[in-house]
Amino acid sequence: MNYQLAKIASLIGAQVFGKMSAESRIDWFLTDSRSLAFPETSLFFALKTKQNDGHRYISDLYRRGVRAFVVGSLPIDWDTEFSEAVFLQVVSPIKALQRLAQKHREEFKIPVIGITGSNGKTMLKEWLYQVLSPSMNVTRSPRSFNSQIGVPLSLCLLNERTQIGIFEAGISQPGEMRSLADMIQPTIGVLTNIGSAHQENFSSIEEKCLEKLRLFRGCKVVIYDGDDEIIGECMNLTDVSGTVLAWSKKNSQAPLYISAVEKGDKCTKIYYTWHQKASDCVEVPFITEAAITAAVHCLAVCLCLNLTAEEIALRMRELESLAMRLEVKQGERGCTLINDSYNSDLLSLDIALDFMQRRPNPNGRAHTLILTDLEQSGLEEHEICSRVAEMIAHRGVQKFVGIGRQWEHFSGMVNIPVHTFESIEKLVESGFLESLHDEVILLKGSRRFGLEHISDLLSLKVHETILEINLEAIAENLNYYRSFLKPSTKMVCMVKASAYGAGSVEIAKTLQDRGVDYLAVAVADEGAELRKAGITRNIIIMNPEMSAFNTMFEYSLEPEVYNFQLLEALIKSAERLGITDFPVHIKIDSGMHRLGFHPENDIEALIDRLQHQTALIPRSVFSHFVGSDSPAFDDFSREQFERFDRASKRLQQAFSHHIIRHICNSAGIERFPERHLDMVRLGLGLYGIDPIDNRILHNVTTLKTTILQIREVPAGDTVGYSRKGTIVRPSRIAALPIGYADGLNRHLGNRHAYCLVNGQRAEYVGNICMDVCMIDVTDIDCKEGDSVEIFGNNLPVTVLSDVLETIPYEILTSVSERVKRVYYQG
Repeated sequence: MNYQLAKIASLIGAQVFGKMSAESRIDWFLTDSRSLAFPETSLFFALKTKQNDGHRYISDLYRRGVRAFVVGSLPIDWDTEFSEAVFLQVVSPIKALQRLAQKHREEFKIPVIGITGSNGKTMLKEWLYQVLSPSMNVTRSPRSFNSQIGVPLSLCLLNERTQIGIFEAGISQPGEMRSLADMIQPTIGVLTNIGSAHQENFSSIEEKCLEKLRLFRGCKVVIYDGDDEIIGECMNLTDVSGTVLAWSKKNSQAPLYISAVEKGDKCTKIYYTWHQKASDCVEVPFITEAAITAAVHCLAVCLCLNLTAEEIALRMRELESLAMRLEVKQGERGCTLINDSYNSDLLSLDIALDFMQRRPNPNGRAHTLILTDLEQSGLEEHEICSRVAEMIAHRGVQKFVGIGRQWEHFSGMVNIPVHTFESIEKLVESGFLESLHDEVILLKGSRRFGLEHISDLLSLKVHETILEINLEAIAENLNYYRSFLKPSTKMVCMVKASAYGAGSVEIAKTLQDRGVDYLAVAVADEGAELRKAGITRNIIIMNPEMSAFNTMFEYSLEPEVYNFQLLEALIKSAERLGITDFPVHIKIDSGMHRLGFHPENDIEALIDRLQHQTALIPRSVFSHFVGSDSPAFDDFSREQFERFDRASKRLQQAFSHHIIRHICNSAGIERFPERHLDMVRLGLGLYGIDPIDNRILHNVTTLKTTILQIREVPAGDTVGYSRKGTIVRPSRIAALPIGYADGLNRHLGNRHAYCLVNGQRAEYVGNICMDVCMIDVTDIDCKEGDSVEIFGNNLPVTVLSDVLETIPYEILTSVSERVKRVYYQG
């Protein structure tokens, strides 16, 4: 993209403030100040959302070199403090961004594929890219850029070399699709499916389906599963004017008839007839239903684009699975690995470099990029190297490792150490990988080079059982609860108990990135670890120990204070060190009777003591609801709030500075909007479990392991210690490398619960051992090495907590530290 600023001002109908040079060039549209890389040619859109206001970041961006801004309102001192800046004032910056994207899209008379649906959009988009890119220059949405902001940023990637565009469109509430449709203007539309995602904002699944179908108003072709009755009924209610291609496995008269699907161990053959002509077949290296559906959609699009049956069959046979997520994991020799071989273009490289740069790096660890040749970019080799060199300079990369022929002369273009190798094999043979230590390493590039081999070599091998943590789900859950709040309401997020087992450092980094106001941990050592990892957000210590006062002072950790003994000890300790106005958080016991000052008997004495010292300053005052998750306790919750309200107001009256008040937990955020006050506290809901009804919001953690061994056990034999697992029929019994030392509760054994093997239930047989358990896979098609889900995306953790008659907290926090955590960023 390359626009003159004057043209942009004209296109969006902006009122211009400041001096604008006729030569002012814009190469980058910026909506997130944290992603700034090229300030001199960036145009910042000060977007205003429920959670944030981009106008807050204008001063910081100006200091960093940005000189062009699209704003809804001018800074008060725009003509003095920002004398070198140009402000384009519009009614709505986000609408201006969307209008620019629409105008940019209209400059291209090319096929554009628009994809929407509840699931599978990104998979289909990437598979279409894999199939089409060998013969066409394809521009597509990066990752899952399918929102009101992501779509316009994606469309602006269209350039003079683009021959076809592929863009996702995602919605979460009524009325959103119209603006996406106006921008994308697809010529071919695909509806992947209709499911339960974002259903909470629609009155019915039909309403959601009709909203998604708005994307296809001007399409020449619309593709969907003709066997889905809901989609079919909704299609009959729309004004879609193009050709309808409803493929079917049931109707032999359908334009694309799927006559048979044959699943093998690792691949699937799909037999089809196109417009009642001779039958053909494609084979894909996947066997899941979701993958097969995506493959049929991919096939339908390719046929509409007139690819030959031979081309389609050849390319679909080579389809590659998608990580679809950026993976962060612990590496050998103190390294941290960021594995992003999801796609290999310049934009996705910049996104990944931005992610790496944002990782707090307090110990000065080197940021190292391992990059293969970037293929199918449509750019000359020198231009690719030049762009990569520019990104490296702006993103703080300190070491470069190039794999392939593109990087032979790269060392002369950058001022950092450069190491080049012809292939992955040459890199491994060189022994260079053993020299990497205490570094943050980004693995990026074309999958055909085999980067997963480098990932395996550099990954810390600790256990075949892993806990996967989806950082994007954390963000989704955070946004869900933020949607209940006023923009001015602050939020505390609980990351105690190692972030409920998910690992506090990476969770805290994600929350800090998302602008959370406070983090909360149980003890000071937890807070100190976060500080050492580069976390700068305010941290509350919920259970301060008197032996840890110095740690709290050293790392600026703010303790809660719940009685006079603790208060006196804190004051004396701070005074000895000459500390003044150290923030503390006053806890009121409004009815839980666990910890806290009495809301009536203690308040006056508390105020008097606080007023007669200068070491501490009350930053907030708070309390805990006993039963905010249940209407049965609503009367008591009202009494609790009234007690807290009186006590906290009395405390505030005694001080001139503002004291933050908070009482709502996750359930209270949803059920008591009138009691949000200044701040709320988010705990279990952040980790994807709604405490009101235990439903799963966006699943964060998935505990997985693998089958170690399968053996045949005859009827009458027993399995495991104490001969508790009696076998009543000839059975196949699999051993898994997970036991109660990993957090798998012993009470789940003896067929009280199950795990999932290839999507099917497998009961635990016999007693669960310390390091191993056994499961019954008699009726399941599986083999040694197959993956097993203990809980996660397909088996909610609440299933296990219900069996154990406990709460999900206990299951999540019981996962042992010896289980490796693997983090994903969507």
